[in-house]
Amino acid sequence: MTKNKYEIIERFPTVLEHKTLWEAVGWGNINIEMSKQSIENSLYGVVVVCKEEVVGMGRIVGDGAMYFYIQDVAISPEHQKNGLGKLIVERLLDYIKERSHKDGLAFVGLFASHGNDKFYEQFGFKDHSPGMTGMFTVFE
Repeated sequence: MTKNKYEIIERFPTVLEHKTLWEAVGWGNINIEMSKQSIENSLYGVVVVCKEEVVGMGRIVGDGAMYFYIQDVAISPEHQKNGLGKLIVERLLDYIKERSHKDGLAFVGLFASHGNDKFYEQFGFKDHSPGMTGMFTVFE
């Protein structure tokens, strides 16, 4: 059995790549026009390519100075458990560290899929409750 060769590329996923990975990891269906606009308004993105196919992605949204939000870290199920998620998050965090305001702090947030909180803890993310509570709403 040959080991897969992966390449991480600094670029946003295409709308089709985004949709394919989104659905492959079980996040449901996504509106193409909405994802197109969302991707276009992102700060930074990476994809992981294997045999000319995008098998992973991650991106950053935010204001580019103080607030950064890690979004859409997803690896195609057949390529999970190969360290790709770690590579993506490290690359995203490097981007934030290099570009956050030099005289201030950078607030970096994310929402982990159920059961993935331990994965993000290795990068310093933690649950700050009860002192701070992450909250969100969804408009449909």
